[in-house]
Order: sequence, then structure tokens, then C-alpha cells
Amino acid sequence: MIRSMRVKTSITIDERVLRAIDKTTTRARSRSRVIEDAAREFLARRARAAREARDLTILNESADALNREMEDVLGYQADV
Repeated sequence: MIRSMRVKTSITIDERVLRAIDKTTTRARSRSRVIEDAAREFLARRARAAREARDLTILNESADALNREMEDVLGYQADV
């Protein structure tokens, strides 16, 4: 099992953002936890966007060949 180490840090954020964060805190979910969860979600979205961009590049590079193959396959279909 991998355990993550918590590190104390200091950040500067807009006062309105801090008030909004504080409104979402509970006894079980501290300000630090809310910020950590938001950062994890942001990083996951960025990683997903990077994967999707790589996939799109691969598809675009293969588009002409894939389209030719599809036209060939469709040529074997019977008219309905």
C-alpha cells in the first residue's frame, strides 16, 4: 500500500474564492480537503484532456486511411 505524505504549504487566493470554499466545508471535510479535492479534479481533467488530444492526433493522422477503408466496406453493402 502506498501512503501519501501530507505537506503543509501556504497559498494566496482571492478572498471571494476562500469564502466560497469555506461555505463548502464541514466537520468531516476541512478547507484543506476541499482545496485538495479541487486540485485533484483539476489535474485529472488536464490529464484526460491531454490523452484526448493525443488520441485525436492519432485519429487525424489516420483519417484518410480509415475513410478509404470505410468506403471500401460500404461498397460491399447491399442496397436496401
